Amino acid sequence: MSDQIQRFLFERTNVRGEIVTLERAYGDVLDRHGYPPAINRLLGELLSAVALLTDTVKLDGILSIEVRGQGALSLLMAESNPGGELRAIARLADDTDLPDDSQGFRDLVGDGHIVITLDPKEGNRYQGIVALEHDSLAECLEAYFSQSEQLPTFLRLTSDGTRTGGLLLQRLPDESMNQDDDAWERSVHLARTLRSDELLELDQREVLYRLYHEETVRVFDPKPLRFGCTCSRARIGEALLGLGESELREVLADQGEIETQCHFCHTHYRFGQPEVEALLAAPDGDARTVH
Repeated sequence: MSDQIQRFLFERTNVRGEIVTLERAYGDVLDRHGYPPAINRLLGELLSAVALLTDTVKLDGILSIEVRGQGALSLLMAESNPGGELRAIARLADDTDLPDDSQGFRDLVGDGHIVITLDPKEGNRYQGIVALEHDSLAECLEAYFSQSEQLPTFLRLTSDGTRTGGLLLQRLPDESMNQDDDAWERSVHLARTLRSDELLELDQREVLYRLYHEETVRVFDPKPLRFGCTCSRARIGEALLGLGESELREVLADQGEIETQCHFCHTHYRFGQPEVEALLAAPDGDARTVH
């Protein structure tokens, strides 16, 4: 099973799609944490989702999806960039019992919202927010596209704790390119017949052939995906500035240095007094909040 995403479109229609499968990158994420199986499966779905959305919006920057809930699972976050690098974390609420393996998305998250952040290399950051009003992550993200982007979207996500995959279909607003009035309804109807084992086990082109062998589909070259962390001393230093000067100086006085780690990849960083002083002396506005 290759870690990759593949774009496709239906000729003479305004329907496009993407299919993603992950195994090694997903395993690399899980190996850095010790989450219960129920959270591992949700994290897999979120990794597939963030890969699909990044390729959909064609963002030259970082796209992140944060699920913030009031249940046992307080945070679920995944991040992707145009280079095909993915990373993700989860966080359990304080003083909560480990979730049961059978618990689903809303059982774990409860009420809350999803924040989708587009952080381009150039230009302004954009955030979209949608309430958690559906039973699955896929349905919540479909609602986001419907409400915030006015873009009809079908999304299928699945994960078995070892592999994860997703299928996304969208109907573009330009009806001038559409010569098949039933294309959207037909493509979604066929997508709903896709089984989880087919999505996770079959080659992507085989999946598309099984679903759409009677359609004229143009399939583009696949794009490889992998685990990758964007943390660096500079970004961690910027995050430390968010604590404020007084707290940084208090930690230095107490411990002689500031030690922290990236929550995604567990890389450790140490900042001595000269480095902290250099951070504090940086011009205002240089620092940005890093999650």
